Parts: sequence; C-alpha cells; structure tokens
Amino acid sequence: MIKTPYLLFLGDAPDQLAAKVAQGIKDWRPENAVGQFRMDGCGADVGIQDMTLEEAKAAGAQTLVIGVANRGGVISDAWKEVLLQAIDIGYDLASGLHNLLRDEADLVAAAEAKGAQLHDVRVPSVEYLIANGKKRTGKRCLAVGTDCSVGKMYTGMAMDAEMRKRGMKSTFRPTGQTGILITGEGVPLDAVVADFMAGAVEYLTPDNDEDHWDHIEGQGSLFHVSYSGVTMALVHGGQPDALVLAHEPTRAHMRGLPDYQQPDLVDLRDMALALAKVANPTCQVIGISVNTQHLSDDEFEGYLAKVEEEMGLPTVDPFRQGAGRLVDALAAL
Repeated sequence: MIKTPYLLFLGDAPDQLAAKVAQGIKDWRPENAVGQFRMDGCGADVGIQDMTLEEAKAAGAQTLVIGVANRGGVISDAWKEVLLQAIDIGYDLASGLHNLLRDEADLVAAAEAKGAQLHDVRVPSVEYLIANGKKRTGKRCLAVGTDCSVGKMYTGMAMDAEMRKRGMKSTFRPTGQTGILITGEGVPLDAVVADFMAGAVEYLTPDNDEDHWDHIEGQGSLFHVSYSGVTMALVHGGQPDALVLAHEPTRAHMRGLPDYQQPDLVDLRDMALALAKVANPTCQVIGISVNTQHLSDDEFEGYLAKVEEEMGLPTVDPFRQGAGRLVDALAAL
C-alpha cells in the first residue's frame, strides 16, 4: 500500500496538462494531497500550497508522488536530485512513469539505505490472457476522446460518483497511472504487452449484476497516431454498452502532434461506434463530455448548447456541471 498523504511533485512540467496526474489526485482525493513541489521553470500549478520537502514532511506527507506525465515517461537528472533528497528526508516514492523507479540504481540504493519504499504503479501485476470476446454480464460505459488528455477519466469518475450518490450499482475501473494512484487499483493498460491489452480490459471488467455499470477509464484517442492502440483495446476488450464522446474545444492541434488536427465530434461518433459494434452490436453513444476549463463562464454554456443542438445528445462538462444528465441517459437505456 502507498502511504498517504502525498506531496505532489510537479517538477519542471512545461504546462498544466503535463501535471495531469497531480491534478487528478488533487481534484478527486484532496485529502491525500498535503502540498505541491515545483522546480524552477515549472509551468503547472494544481492550486494547492507550494512546499519544500522539509515543510511537507513536517506537515505529515509520507510519499512523494511524481505527478507529471511527460512524453516518454522519463526521469530527468534534475528530477533525480529532488527524488534522492526526498528519500534521504524519509519519503517513500510513487510513480506511474514508464521509466521505472526500480530501474534507477541510485534510487534503489538510497531507498535500501533509508528503508524507503519505491512504488511503480505502471507495472502489470497479473499475467493477462488474450481477449476471447465472450459477452459478460453487467453493463459498461467508456469515454472515447477526440484527443489525449481531454477529460475521459474525469468523465468516468464523475459518472461513477453520481451513480453512487443515487444508490445505483457502479464501479470506476482505472486503466492509467492517475486513476490507479487515486483509487489504489486498476490495470496500467499502456504497459501491458499489446497482444494482451484487450484481455486485460476483459479481466478488469468481469461478469457483474445486470444493473451494475462499470465506468472504464478511457485512454488515448482513435485519431491519435501515437496512442490509438490502447484505445482500440478498450473499445474491444471493454465491449461497452454505452460510449461518451469526450472533447476539449480550444486546442490548436492534437496533443504532442502539431501536424495533426483533432477530428470533429461527428467523425469520432461514427468511427468509435462502428468499432465498438464489432464487439457489442447493441452499443450506443449516449452523450458528450466537454472539458471547458479554458472557456469563461460566459462562453461555456453557449458552447455546450451549440454542440448539443448539432449532435442531438446531452452535452455537459461533468466536472463543472456534474454528470447527472449523462447518468440519466445511461438509466434510460
């Protein structure tokens, strides 16, 4: 078990999106976040108190969590200095990067000398089987996005929270580092060998009561040339009964791909639904989740109304407005 509470390490994250792991923990488990540690030049801020390692330790922090999801998942030399200092002070470390803590000899040696724990959450703990495509009992909902980091996890968590509030049967099923660090369980899907990814999603969403909904954390995008494979595994392994389209409307291009533009919601709807029907012919698109964090109070409601009129689907920002209308759409299936 990862000891709480955490000090969230934002390092030298270039922008807010790069700190999405820390942001997710702060938004969904604020009681676990003592403060944030930012290096010089950090372009992110999750809105909690900046602390030194010593200050956060004195405030009760037990684990330094790497809250940055950089391209390639690499621990830099500059980060390494801070991580070694943290171990020396008495922190455990937790990370969801592809660059594993346990593969860094100096971190391992320091942890052994101080009795610290190194937690790599992006390491599969189960030998998953190849997907068999058999229909499972229970119901499943998956958010699919026009791009990476558009709010797919927030959509699933908000819908799960709303259903639990209503006394409905619901479980959020994490598939990425942030969701796993928030809930303490899940499948690090992008670290699973490709042939077994869809099978891992089948494992994550087993048979359940007929009126139980699994909210599967979405990853990547079918239109993102870097990360489309993990999305396909979710679409086919998850066999979703319902899809929610997720979108962030202010981007100039796909995340990390300046030569690629985001698809429109019609193209996402048509492609995602066609692919989902391969594994579940009864799948339906039930709503649209829009991340409006970069739209003002005067702008966002008008934008949502415009999309809803064009698409004919309930359209909300579940973090800003709540997920009630999306849950209503699920209940109506």
